[in-house]
Amino acid sequence: MFINPKRRAAFTLIELMVASAVSLVTATAIMLLSYFSSRSFVTMTNYTDMGQLSQLALDKMAKEIRQTRQLTSFSTNSLSFLDANNNALQFTYDPDARQLVRVSGGLTNTYLTECDFLTFSIYQHTPISNTFDCYDPAYVTNGRLVQVVWGCSRQVFGTKATTESVQSAKIALRNH
Repeated sequence: MFINPKRRAAFTLIELMVASAVSLVTATAIMLLSYFSSRSFVTMTNYTDMGQLSQLALDKMAKEIRQTRQLTSFSTNSLSFLDANNNALQFTYDPDARQLVRVSGGLTNTYLTECDFLTFSIYQHTPISNTFDCYDPAYVTNGRLVQVVWGCSRQVFGTKATTESVQSAKIALRNH
């Protein structure tokens, strides 16, 4: 039996359409997998980066608060202290700029950026029985324990994503 060589060398129209459809589905699946993988990697990188920046800000702030002599002024977004040399030291959260800043000796340092919320609370150093909580102070200057809570986020591929968990710490003044 004789087979025409030209007939063996080409695809039929149906074979070509099936091959094109399979290629399109495969290419789409690869593109979607690449997109979601890259988004996941960027989110994980942001989570790690923001966690490190938050920990660094908390460590610096805690070190300075522990060494202060006295709390002089308090609001839920601002704390003022007298440091070990009786100089003013202030930590202020600006919700519009999404920043936590430290002001001391006329110098302003930014400790935290991309912060969605931050709240300060103050307590006496006396614990409430059978709890880990402390009493609220009668006067601001009686505050010996500062609690700070914050959460941050960044834009990931144009969408706001919370890429850092909430940070919270209670810091005791040691030099009162």
